[in-house]
Amino acid sequence: MIAATVVADGLERLGLVAVALLAAGALLAPTARWRALATAGALALAPVLLVAHIWNGEQLRTIRDRPAVAAAGVVIALGAVALAALALRRRPAVAVVAALVAMPFRIPLHVAGTTVNLLLPLYLVIAAGASARVLAALTDPPAEEPALRGAGLRWALAAAVVLYAVQAAYSPDFETALQHVVFFYVPFALLFALVADAPWTSTLQRACIAALAGLGVLFCAVGAVEFATRSILLNDKLKTHNAYSPSFRVNSLFYDPNIYGRFLVVVILVVAAVLTATRDRRRVASAVVLLAVLWTGLLTTLSESSFGALLVGLAVLVALRIRMPRPLTLVAVALVLAVAAVALPALIGAGPVSLHRVTTGRSDLVRGGAQLFAERPVQGWGSGSFTREYRDQRKGTSRAAVSASHTTPLTVAVEQGVPGLVVYVALLLAAWGAVVRGPRGSPAIAALAAVVAALVFHSLLYAAFLEEPLLWTALGALAALGAAPGRPAAQRRDTAGRRAAAAPAIR
Repeated sequence: MIAATVVADGLERLGLVAVALLAAGALLAPTARWRALATAGALALAPVLLVAHIWNGEQLRTIRDRPAVAAAGVVIALGAVALAALALRRRPAVAVVAALVAMPFRIPLHVAGTTVNLLLPLYLVIAAGASARVLAALTDPPAEEPALRGAGLRWALAAAVVLYAVQAAYSPDFETALQHVVFFYVPFALLFALVADAPWTSTLQRACIAALAGLGVLFCAVGAVEFATRSILLNDKLKTHNAYSPSFRVNSLFYDPNIYGRFLVVVILVVAAVLTATRDRRRVASAVVLLAVLWTGLLTTLSESSFGALLVGLAVLVALRIRMPRPLTLVAVALVLAVAAVALPALIGAGPVSLHRVTTGRSDLVRGGAQLFAERPVQGWGSGSFTREYRDQRKGTSRAAVSASHTTPLTVAVEQGVPGLVVYVALLLAAWGAVVRGPRGSPAIAALAAVVAALVFHSLLYAAFLEEPLLWTALGALAALGAAPGRPAAQRRDTAGRRAAAAPAIR
């Protein structure tokens, strides 16, 4: 019995590495056919791994007791994915917009006495879009193999996924690592490929902007109702906080105000980029009104991490739109100012209290995480192990409240050691490289760079880095648009001169 358990556990860990390698193949395989086969393998193996891991647990008791109903549900789900794939086969741009619309919505499911919030609509769109790409690649291979867009980003993301799965092999919390790979890394890798390979025409860009703006207005409207009625639709913990706090935070249709704030920051940055690129008075007026609505919604979240992310994103947007010769300098200054803007008000108004209270316990997390990293700097403690190791080794004064490190580099350092940090830095550099190689002065590139910078900063205070589908989407769009060759400087000057000569004189 013990031997069988050991063998099953070993097969699960090997399976996790296998599905990660398939996801990497979907990103990096040299031909469309091989990428399609890797995509199909990842789509099939990921749910099998999850079901096999929890088959004997309380989560699947209903399914085990009613196999006929479960089988019917599987058939219906597969049929829906197949029909959607046929509809999207020749419409990859529609799949991108559909994924963007489905991205914010988490469906709460009551399983084994607990509630889990899953991105089920997004998973359905990813499965359908990826299946459509597989079908197109296998039945209608291109006459000429197109070059991969964003090779640097693809290699960095593939390395992150595979390394995480490999280091899950010695993790004391393999279940968490498996959930991260199955629910986040593998499906979001397929999402990245879907976005990066889509034809990013001006029509698709406008559709994405409209989708984000519409979602932002919808969520702000729900948040306004929550704020006016002093009621929260989701998250009992937030309800308790509001009941005993002089302030009132809203989360709209999101589970957490910080996640709601993060989404609004992304929409604000995109709308701000549109505002900088247009001179049409009606569009300017519409953008200003929309920004006012989004900013009001962001204020009701009281999310310091989101406020800081917005400052960083706006700094990057300004640096790229006004073509600063050294935008990295401005970004570094913006980071310092953002940290100060978030931390100083708390420090000034806190008085003679402990750093633990001022930082709501995160100073303990940083201190304990640093100690854990110092004990295993090379290999780390294993993927998904931060929470368990922090609690088991009592690396802080707040043991009950630890659910994450809230700081992505800290989590990477503790769980994955130096190799994980190297891959993390390589990913950031690859993203910046895509920005630098993109067309100079492009509003789309500036918007995507601002969004990525804001999400990276947000992950320093709230975590959720590669677990955030918006990041993978922004990186995919950056890989696609950043691959567009820019015009030579002489040609740009010549075009600018012709425009100036043709423009009417200012009176």
